[in-house]
Amino acid sequence: MLLHYAPILVLLALVVGFGVASIGLSELLGAKRRVVGKADAYECGMEPVGNARVRLSIHFYLVAVLFILFDVEVVFLVLWAVGAKSFTAAGVGPLVFAEVFVFVGLLALALAYVWRKGGLDWDR
Repeated sequence: MLLHYAPILVLLALVVGFGVASIGLSELLGAKRRVVGKADAYECGMEPVGNARVRLSIHFYLVAVLFILFDVEVVFLVLWAVGAKSFTAAGVGPLVFAEVFVFVGLLALALAYVWRKGGLDWDR
């Protein structure tokens, strides 16, 4: 039984070995110059000023969730487009096309609803 997992275990050992070797070699061969700004936190070139817990608008999170939602649904459409030729060859092309048409229609309704409710407006 373990013989079937041998390639995976060898790959895992190679990955871990490469990671350890990379970190070890960078410690041994890397430059050891200490400068004042090297230990500071990187904040996009700006000095870290103020509280790190800045309150963000809920609209930022709403737009982010909507983006992820519609992005994942586009992946389903790409998968359908890739398999469309095989669906036609199997004789279920019209049925699958109708299902995709309903899916895209629901997407359009969801986008219209979000747009109507103002979920995509930043300046509320």
